[in-house]
Amino acid sequence: MSASKHPLKHLRASDMRAVTLLATDATAAVTRIAEGVHQSVWRTLGAPSGATSEQARGLTGMVYKSINGVTQLVGNGVATALTRLEPLLQRIEAPDEESFERAAVLAALNGVMGDRLQRAGNPLATPMTLRLHNQVLDWTTPPDAKQVCGKVLVVIHGLCMNDRQWTSQHAGLPVNHAEALGAALGYTPVYVRYNSGLHVSENGHGLARQLDDLVRCWPVPVTELSVLAHSMGGLVARSALFAASQASMTWPDVVKNIVFLGTPHHGSPLERAGNWIDVILGSTPYSRPFAKLGQLRSAGITDLRYGHVLDANWQGHDRFRRKPDSRVHLPLPESVACFTVAATTAAKRSALADRLLGDGLVPLNSALGHHDDPQRCLHFARERRLIAYRTSHLALLSSPAVARQLLSWFTP
Repeated sequence: MSASKHPLKHLRASDMRAVTLLATDATAAVTRIAEGVHQSVWRTLGAPSGATSEQARGLTGMVYKSINGVTQLVGNGVATALTRLEPLLQRIEAPDEESFERAAVLAALNGVMGDRLQRAGNPLATPMTLRLHNQVLDWTTPPDAKQVCGKVLVVIHGLCMNDRQWTSQHAGLPVNHAEALGAALGYTPVYVRYNSGLHVSENGHGLARQLDDLVRCWPVPVTELSVLAHSMGGLVARSALFAASQASMTWPDVVKNIVFLGTPHHGSPLERAGNWIDVILGSTPYSRPFAKLGQLRSAGITDLRYGHVLDANWQGHDRFRRKPDSRVHLPLPESVACFTVAATTAAKRSALADRLLGDGLVPLNSALGHHDDPQRCLHFARERRLIAYRTSHLALLSSPAVARQLLSWFTP
């Protein structure tokens, strides 16, 4: 039936509680900004501050505390009531499969503020799962051994995306690189869905554990694990391999190939520009409270400033403070065949296009692993690199040239 006949098909019983939690957080955030502006004006007149420079004191401070207190009280009360109602609502909601539109909206929301959703216990936060044929893998009931094989292709999406968006279109026809490789070379594609708003290394630890479970519980012996990763997904894959090696997991022993599609190995200038906005807004007492708006962006997004993949790159640091690239360098895994596809919207290479254009989100050199500091370069063999011209970041998912190259690289 048409979507119009099911106006609520994109909703779930837990959504009302989730929206309540979001509204509570938003009200508290706006109140904090208003109090910050109020106190900035008072400080220029020589008035004293409260417990911090951004807090008011006296009667004014009590008013702001009252607003925050009432907001939290009402929000928690409504959320508690809705929690009790959820079992009833779940029994009467439509048992339809998750809609593509809902999955896309949740993926975008998690990419932007997924770390905050998880900290708040919001049901809209996306847990990491492995999926086969659009179904979450549950190791208490593993898949039928006749429906899978020992060659597993792990497919990892990028920021603000989800596993279902690997299916794209070219010339009006559906394109899915993972399914094409599965059909041509006998791989079983297993898709990863994760909260891309978390730190890359947090998702790396989670993926390492998920793949450890997969290799142990797969219904047939896993003879090969290969990885196809788009954008941030490539950083998560590198982080997972490092985390697995630190935890002495065995699944990296069967990893054969990793293909990175438009992965920002050395970061993205868009996040570096966002960091400059933090600095500019924080430069005057009147604009400083509004810097909190920019700082709502997730830990996953700020990791893309320089391409952070390790815990050491963010733990103990203020992720919004401007500083040079000081991350711990992580080279490519030596025992794995690593390939990279970099895209540019330009028709040909030039120094200016490489730095400024790239694929619209990721500079060409970042996707190729090149860095001004030779010690930070990732060394992809020449025959393991592809530059896709007149191609945008998302168009990598539907490019015929990329499809042909993937088939060539994966063919023994």
